[in-house]
Amino acid sequence: MGMQCDVCGKHTTTGNKVSHAHNKTRRSWKPNLQRVKAVVGERRTVLTVCTRCLRSGKVTKR
Repeated sequence: MGMQCDVCGKHTTTGNKVSHAHNKTRRSWKPNLQRVKAVVGERRTVLTVCTRCLRSGKVTKR
């Protein structure tokens, strides 16, 4: 699945863009995902991780 964090599952959300005239059109918010080499168990793998998981230390970079 595209645009989803491998650690926390954060993904694209949708909603309305509201103009000053209160016109509503659909838009989407995408998470800030980074591809990092991380240690999972004893193996090094490439994960797609959001920056919140990287900053909070849920992923061990190598």
